[in-house]
Amino acid sequence: MSGDGIRIATYSWGDTDAKTVLCVHGFASSSRDNWVSTGWVRDLTRAGFRVLAVDQRGHGASEKPHEARVYTMPSLVGDLLTVLDTYLLDDVSLVGYSLGARVGWQLAVDAPQHVSRAVLGGIPDGRPLARLQIEQARAYAENGVAVEDPVTKNYVTLAERVVGNDIKALIALAKGMRLADSDPDPANPPTQPVLFATGTEDAIFERSRLLADATPQGIFAPVPDRHHFNTPGSRDFREQALSFLSQ
Repeated sequence: MSGDGIRIATYSWGDTDAKTVLCVHGFASSSRDNWVSTGWVRDLTRAGFRVLAVDQRGHGASEKPHEARVYTMPSLVGDLLTVLDTYLLDDVSLVGYSLGARVGWQLAVDAPQHVSRAVLGGIPDGRPLARLQIEQARAYAENGVAVEDPVTKNYVTLAERVVGNDIKALIALAKGMRLADSDPDPANPPTQPVLFATGTEDAIFERSRLLADATPQGIFAPVPDRHHFNTPGSRDFREQALSFLSQ
């Protein structure tokens, strides 16, 4: 249960005494979609890690409120802190993708004692979901009006691909991210070792590299021939992450 009363779904695999990797999925995805179906849980547990995954509020089996005010960056970071407290974990490695990477960046900055190292895949270069046209998405969700903006259409297609997604909740999340300053701040980066991994065909590729360059112990790892939506399934991404997490 989050601090503001929202139920958060979590999942655990592997030996509870092993080093824990906290996995945080992207927008319109889920723990199953981002980490189980793509082989991450399989490979991490085979490598001897315990995996703890979270369905972020508005996703998966977690509660899906429709009020934008509950989807702020401090709320999303607070959910992760609540999960760590619930599992009695003081220190984890973190793997996040897209929105999950953005939240992971902030957790590493705000609570560095809880994150020893992090893998941030496809981290947004600016305010998460800023390119999504909220009014077009809302008109589609409420009245079936066709979406014209190509970026918004991609997000809607992504949302409908995952069974159980609530488009109205995801629209509220996109709006909530705009209620406060939620950009990653290159002047205040994580100080832990961080692997930044972004697909070479991703529109944010160069800007993600700039965030890596601004991070004192940042390493940038291009993921060949992948765009933003198919990078999580890349074997190359998983192998680079496993090597980094095993250090």
